[in-house]
Amino acid sequence: MAKLQLLETFSLQETEDGYRLLVSAVGGDNIYVSITPDQMDDIIESLEAAMGGEDDEGVEEDEAF
Repeated sequence: MAKLQLLETFSLQETEDGYRLLVSAVGGDNIYVSITPDQMDDIIESLEAAMGGEDDEGVEEDEAF
């Protein structure tokens, strides 16, 4: 199993085939990953679920308080 490291930075670039993600850990370890558009959709859905879903759907904002 890979050693768990703290995230320092990440960078996402769009490519012809999808995306390239650079993740840097505290201490200097880096990893580049190629991501397909379908995988990016899965990542976005997972992050939305982790953050409690999309709160803005079907909800109207109050104009005045």
